[in-house]
Amino acid sequence: TMDDLINVLLSGYNKKQTSAPLCRNFFCYIKASPNGQPTVQAPLQGVTSGFSLKPCKPCLSTVYQNVDFTGADYRALFTADYEECQRACTQDTACQFFTLLDKAFTSFGNRYRFKCNLKFSWPVPRIPVVEKKAGVTSGFSQIPRISQQSSTQTVIANTFLCQGKLFPNTDIPGNDIENIPAASAEHCQALCSAHSVCTYFSFASNNFNCYMKKNNEEMVTQAKDGVTSGLPARFCQLDNDFPGSDIRFEPMDDADTCQRTCTQDAFCQFYSYTNNNFGDPNYRRRCYLKRTITMPAPPKVTKVANVVSGFQLRNCNSKTTV
Repeated sequence: TMDDLINVLLSGYNKKQTSAPLCRNFFCYIKASPNGQPTVQAPLQGVTSGFSLKPCKPCLSTVYQNVDFTGADYRALFTADYEECQRACTQDTACQFFTLLDKAFTSFGNRYRFKCNLKFSWPVPRIPVVEKKAGVTSGFSQIPRISQQSSTQTVIANTFLCQGKLFPNTDIPGNDIENIPAASAEHCQALCSAHSVCTYFSFASNNFNCYMKKNNEEMVTQAKDGVTSGLPARFCQLDNDFPGSDIRFEPMDDADTCQRTCTQDAFCQFYSYTNNNFGDPNYRRRCYLKRTITMPAPPKVTKVANVVSGFQLRNCNSKTTV
């Protein structure tokens, strides 16, 4: 469970307290084996291990005292206690987790007490690297994926009918909030639509960079070759290589079969297929099934006195979320 993972993240914490906040990283080691069972089990002081609950939608109701989920902030407000901060996170469909600086937090004077920081985590697959490579075809699973749940469900669907507006050979300079790899302008659209505060984007085709931007007041464009800008949309079929994030590979005859195999695999999010034109003959006609983590994942977990962190409760029952 996520509680077990947080326990693993915190297991390395030195319990000898100091007056200053302790800025130390903690780690969760995610493991896999062909048969789903560990090859070796050994006792180790301060470490908690466990099994995946992939079929479940975890209710992460536990809050963590004196733990900071550092980074990923997109909105802040002041709340009386962590319960109200957690309710604010639960009701905001973009929020995945939060950190509250409580009434005793005085590291920077009294100015930040009761501050509730709402935090964003990607609800859709993000590709770590995108690159051009001869003889390779890549794409996404065709299974629609629910990215967030609330009274009005938001669905980010994989579809070949991309909606939204694109502006070819056009840049929207400035107002950048994040720069991440994308396979195409349409893929950049999908990432912008999934981001909590992205209002428009620019995609540079020469280096596969997707520049997500935020400005709710104006959108100033200028002509620029090799750049496509636009407004949010949905996923489309892609034609590039997605290195890394492999689940496994299988020999296969064509890219269409590879996509169907990815779609039928509950854990596959995207794929890359190497055809007969791939440079190394030993790796031709292979289907690489891939996935990335899309559940709430704080970028960093640290021990900090007088803060409380936790997760949204949209996967919990009504009694928990009231």
